[in-house]
Amino acid sequence: MADLRSCRVLVTATSFGKDDPGLRSILASAVGEVVYNPTGRPLKAAELREMITDIDGLIAGLDEIDASVIRAANRLKVIARYGVGVDRIDVKAATERGIVVTNTPAANAVAVAELTIAFILALARNLCAANEAVRRGEWPRLSGIGLRGKTVGLIGLGSIGREVALRLRPFGCTVLARDPMLTPAQAEAHGAQLVDLDTLLARSDFVSLHLPLLPSTQGMVNEDFLRRMKAGAFLVNTARGELLDEAAVRAALEGGHLRGVALDTFAQEPPGADHPLLQLPQVIATPHAGAHTDEAIHNMGQMSVAACLAALRGERPPYVVNPQVYDL
Repeated sequence: MADLRSCRVLVTATSFGKDDPGLRSILASAVGEVVYNPTGRPLKAAELREMITDIDGLIAGLDEIDASVIRAANRLKVIARYGVGVDRIDVKAATERGIVVTNTPAANAVAVAELTIAFILALARNLCAANEAVRRGEWPRLSGIGLRGKTVGLIGLGSIGREVALRLRPFGCTVLARDPMLTPAQAEAHGAQLVDLDTLLARSDFVSLHLPLLPSTQGMVNEDFLRRMKAGAFLVNTARGELLDEAAVRAALEGGHLRGVALDTFAQEPPGADHPLLQLPQVIATPHAGAHTDEAIHNMGQMSVAACLAALRGERPPYVVNPQVYDL
């Protein structure tokens, strides 16, 4: 087994070991030195360039790992993504340098699905508006909607979308799904009816996004998409902020076509208190917290450490995003 005592590992994921301090001990005992992100937030490329020199392994959060960071990484062998999405990593540049990129699929699926259900309930019952009103000394009669008999459309039926579908069953909802990777029988096995996008948008009282950020999905929730949604419907996004044309979403809310929106992600994070969507009472927002539960943090931590150490030992870790790196 390779001796890792000369290896240096940089951990930038901000919640790494937060509820599992033993994880830090495991990593520290396995390698020569562990360096932690001092900022408490995802790092920009310029910040990472200053830290990545002489680093052998990177356990990364939502940091900006572009080609300039890869070029500055003179010893880097592995980027172990603490989470699922790799849209903020220049995977092509990493592959060209022989750097293995891994992620932790399904580690946070239940956590994100639970937040999605919480968003749907909060939107349906005006929970945020009710809470704020009572705190102001008011006692309004706010009307909500029940979920039984309503239709929820899931765009993407991967590990997270499937967990959402499972949790919607007891509410008596009809679940529609759009996912070109699945057959109707596979969707039905998860309690969803596979339909085309136009049908999903026209019929759904709630539309929830569960897609990766790709060139084909960036900005997909645009004016045309929103126009095709059922009037008075709700939109939930626990995936990536860049999926939305935020100006178009605001216009749909102000025009009354959308009844409410719940967002865990924004195109620019943090969005700032003056963000146009945050000025609207129909919007619920959380700080990219979908994966922040004790269970998800534990799972992501264990999987990312295992992947990082395996790659540093010269082994092939599970969940390699760029398997072509082994063909070089």
